[in-house]
Amino acid sequence: MQPEDAVQVISYDAKFSDSMGSDISAFLVGQHDWDFVHEAGVYLPSTQSIYAVSQTATADKPINITVLDSSTYSLISSFVQPQLHMPNGATAYNDTHILFCVFGLGNAPSMLSLWNPSTNESSVLLSSFYGRRFTSINDVRVKRDDGTIWFTDDWYGRYEGFKSPPTMPAQVYRFDPGSGNVRAVADGFDQPNGLEFSLDYKTLYIADSGYVHGPNNFNLTRPNGIYAFDVMESGGLKNRRLHAFGARPFVDGMHVDAQGNVWSTSGKGVTAWDESGVVLGEVRVDTDVNNFLFVPDGILLLAFSKLWHVKCGMRPREGESW
Repeated sequence: MQPEDAVQVISYDAKFSDSMGSDISAFLVGQHDWDFVHEAGVYLPSTQSIYAVSQTATADKPINITVLDSSTYSLISSFVQPQLHMPNGATAYNDTHILFCVFGLGNAPSMLSLWNPSTNESSVLLSSFYGRRFTSINDVRVKRDDGTIWFTDDWYGRYEGFKSPPTMPAQVYRFDPGSGNVRAVADGFDQPNGLEFSLDYKTLYIADSGYVHGPNNFNLTRPNGIYAFDVMESGGLKNRRLHAFGARPFVDGMHVDAQGNVWSTSGKGVTAWDESGVVLGEVRVDTDVNNFLFVPDGILLLAFSKLWHVKCGMRPREGESW
């Protein structure tokens, strides 16, 4: 496997060069004739595997769960899990379970579901907001210091043609699985998408990808930014502000690295900003990237029909399961 010239690392700040290191190489570790890696991107210690999902398909061709070897990044399997109908974003819930955002189909509820890959069993954690259905729960994070679950609900299932019309605004929610309480914590978005906490869990970053409203519906005057909120002890959010605007559409999957920098997808690659919103640098490839994850020796880019491994000095945040 030879390094690929199709990958560019662009530094706008010395901090980015320091974090990436001087020994950078990129490899195309997977390529298929179908979009096998599109969303999620979760490592699970109990199976030593990485789990992603395929591209949104059609009602008669559901989304697959794609399993990758965590040491070689090669494809192990890809299959439909019937209880996870149209899965999208995901996060590790613990060492054995993955928490999936499930779009559902038509009038079927969009929900948060726990899945155990070892047993292939799943269970529903949340399927409505006090009886009102979510539209397309898109992405999710667990606040590790208290176990609460934070997620975005947007309209992409409708825009992509397999969900019924929305009955609620596109918003962000907080769910406490201990008490069963669920509350809307942020509104005013066009399409809230990826989200991530700062290293100390005192700030929540939320991407608004309103630039795209489904296939062939793009508008550069709609939102393509990352918003930051202070997380209150009461469980609410305050002090909304624009953290970063994505020069390259569109922002989607997000992660924070070991130094607290905020990363997001940005068209054909990923972009990093520091904690104050200063753009640090980019990693560019030849294919659109919808999500990514940090691995022990760099970054894994989920680029639809391609899987890129960028070997560099960037490291996952402390507490990641590697």
